[in-house]
Amino acid sequence: MNTPKIATELRAALDALGASSLSAKVQFDAPLGNLTTYRVGGNAVALVVVDSHEEITLVTEAIATSGILTDVPIAVIGRGSNLLVSDEGFAGIAIMLGQTFSAIRIVEHTVVVGGAAKMPVVARATVNAELGGFEWAVGIPGSVGGAVCMNAGGHGAAMQDTLTSAEIVDLRSGRFSWRSNRDLAFGYRTSSVGANELVLTACLELSMNEKANGKTLMNEIVQWRRTNQPGGQNAGSVFTNPHGDSAGSLIESTGAKGLRLGTAQVSPKHANFICAEPDGRAADIRALMNEIQRRVLDTHNVKLTFETQLLGFNEQPQD
Repeated sequence: MNTPKIATELRAALDALGASSLSAKVQFDAPLGNLTTYRVGGNAVALVVVDSHEEITLVTEAIATSGILTDVPIAVIGRGSNLLVSDEGFAGIAIMLGQTFSAIRIVEHTVVVGGAAKMPVVARATVNAELGGFEWAVGIPGSVGGAVCMNAGGHGAAMQDTLTSAEIVDLRSGRFSWRSNRDLAFGYRTSSVGANELVLTACLELSMNEKANGKTLMNEIVQWRRTNQPGGQNAGSVFTNPHGDSAGSLIESTGAKGLRLGTAQVSPKHANFICAEPDGRAADIRALMNEIQRRVLDTHNVKLTFETQLLGFNEQPQD
């Protein structure tokens, strides 16, 4: 694993963190690849796991120690189910929510859940409470916070359908705020949540449903995913679906299904998935993403857009 060189302004931010009461919670030369479902990639200069609003404020104060520090690279890490980290690592501070932000509270039809909560756990909790409308989330391996950011969805539903509001902090300004469903400006796999913002809490409004019906639906979703999607080291759909079309079908039509580059392979089961070998290289996955994009553009004149988020790569995708 590689760790990037520490820039002067980043060192100043790290010194500020070290002088705070958070010093014991700062992990230097922190492996990020193992925090992703690809399980490849390098290290971050530092990783901080925050367990309260007060700790988040300490992080934002360290980042904003002086004007120049507004350029300190920061990254929000969730469950890593939609993230590819460069083999060279991330030359900045990675921030994760701790377990205190995974709590689930259900009052009648309202579900208040922390941003670190696992989507399948929330789905099962709502079904056990005889609530419907969130069963689809049982097949989403990410966190609630990540799901809000990208308006995650599946099986005809998405976060925007049940989310009423979310608490968000801007890690650059330190400002905490609540945004309504409308303020979040949800679109297909997008929202107004910025790259430097962290989703702390989500409020869902669900409907009544018999527990048996919910469990049946969840079992069907789990079985469908096992049948139609690969296991192993992958990060789900690599590309978003173009309007009115399927990324997987477009990729398969170019003959790329099963294509291998180094330690990465387009899944023989589903062409919009890339699987990594144990001890694989992020560079191979990235190269395969570029090759798929090129083939679809050459064959169909359609430029696929990355759904996978990239971290630590010098060359950013031209979507």
